Amino acid sequence: MLLYLNIFNYRSFGHGQVELDNPTFLVGPNGAGKTNLVDALSLLAEAMESPLAAVLKRRGGFEGIARRRAKGHHTTVALDLTLRNLNESVFGAGYELHLRTHRDHGLEVEREMCRVTTPDRVTTSFERRASASHERGFSWEGEADPPRLAPSTLALPLIGDSRFDPVFNFLSAMRVYSIDPLALRTNHEQYGNRQPYQNGSDTARALRRIKKESPGDWEDICGLLSAAVPGVVEVQARKRQGELTLQFLQKLADGRARLDASAMSDGTLRLLGILVAAYQRPAPSLLMIEEPETSIHPAALGPVLDALRSATKQSQVVVTTHSPEVLDAKWIKDRHLRLVSWEKGTSRISRVAASVERAMSEHRFGAGDLLRSNALDGAETT
Repeated sequence: MLLYLNIFNYRSFGHGQVELDNPTFLVGPNGAGKTNLVDALSLLAEAMESPLAAVLKRRGGFEGIARRRAKGHHTTVALDLTLRNLNESVFGAGYELHLRTHRDHGLEVEREMCRVTTPDRVTTSFERRASASHERGFSWEGEADPPRLAPSTLALPLIGDSRFDPVFNFLSAMRVYSIDPLALRTNHEQYGNRQPYQNGSDTARALRRIKKESPGDWEDICGLLSAAVPGVVEVQARKRQGELTLQFLQKLADGRARLDASAMSDGTLRLLGILVAAYQRPAPSLLMIEEPETSIHPAALGPVLDALRSATKQSQVVVTTHSPEVLDAKWIKDRHLRLVSWEKGTSRISRVAASVERAMSEHRFGAGDLLRSNALDGAETT
């Protein structure tokens, strides 16, 4: 799992550290920085499979991710991850990436470091630093041979050393979901590449794969959907003229009818998108869901939370929210909560205050009750 994330000068963050659990709920008001934190992880996932320059272009370039400074000082954006127990041969690992702009060749990897430690504490690592005087354009330390790298190219995806594969596999398998109902209403090709950052446009393909490879999981999805949406019996991905479309079986007064996604509400489609994301195979290393409460009736959030709790058996789960109804789940403990706030011109992350820990551990209040009463306080940050 991802144990720690240090984030420097990324959008609204000056310097923040978050310790993640499984699951982790990032709680805070709009504009506090929850999405920026998730996007930093999404950037790393995309950069494992796409050129870094293209990944940044989708975010407005380096200027789109760098923290804005009133006086325009030089900024280095840095992400530092601490990983634990990636597989039987990797006890601990870390990945660190520093980005900056260079006056001659634009975007530049200032520093990139990866290390893996076995259960018997044998550590293997590489470190690459930008160096104008070096013939390769960078200096290199480590047992692995340095790959050929442009200033804006990452080493980890190209290094070709199996000892670092567990880190690459974890980062590339992270998935972020911000479900857009319109994406589920659109027919899609039967086959296609999955994108690390998803709006739900691959829901039909993923549902078809789940039904084929794990029928029990498909039945669970239909059962949870039926519990939340009156009358819905099941949902399937159907082929139509070479494309896939979602089709719902719903009970009506005079029998049953099959309805296309175009006939379903936004809330129903968002609910389905989240359920399929939680049950997808192969399971993501880190499954991030943004604001699952959006357009979903509070009474229907129970099945969503049940699915996300079940997903923690296969993936590490991170959820962004500002909904008391999401936090009403009785199994959510104080250790699962991280509060994101905007203080003195920067985003800050904290654990809950000691008073909140006591209230929740003594079962006097739940996290949802505390959020409703504006008493979900964070510990002091420095």
